[in-house]
Amino acid sequence: MALVATAEVCDANSHLIREGELRALQPIFQIYGRRQVFSGPVVTLKVFEDNVLIREFLEEKGNGRVLVVDGGGSLRCAILGGNPVQQAQNNGWSGIVVNGCIRDVDEMNGCDIGVRAINSHPMKANKKGIGEKNVPVNIAGTRICDGEWLYADTDGILVSRSELSV
Repeated sequence: MALVATAEVCDANSHLIREGELRALQPIFQIYGRRQVFSGPVVTLKVFEDNVLIREFLEEKGNGRVLVVDGGGSLRCAILGGNPVQQAQNNGWSGIVVNGCIRDVDEMNGCDIGVRAINSHPMKANKKGIGEKNVPVNIAGTRICDGEWLYADTDGILVSRSELSV
């Protein structure tokens, strides 16, 4: 998969931005994981202070996809830790974007996968298995739907309705 520079994509596709086909997420995310640049088709998940469904998704084959988790922006606990991220790396996920907190930062930073999250938090999440899979989510000022494409690098995160030809 070609690496996409988000700034260049924005400069070259002002028409897609005007039409709402290409959106930039607000810059609220910290960068974790060894893969600072990642992209892929989006899988969405909506949870709140519960990580069971996240773990279930990451146990599946990733096939270069990006898991976008709307954790409601909670800063009260971590909904993603080192073990599931290790599993995601081994299962071929390209990246994970979390509207919430993560933990086990050092372990995560050793993984060859891209992770974005609001921040880190030492407390773990609940394990009730409550949440919604494959639903539209609203994070960082942007609506993101299952099957859209996400492109992340050190400048930011873009979401596109279709795969961009670079």
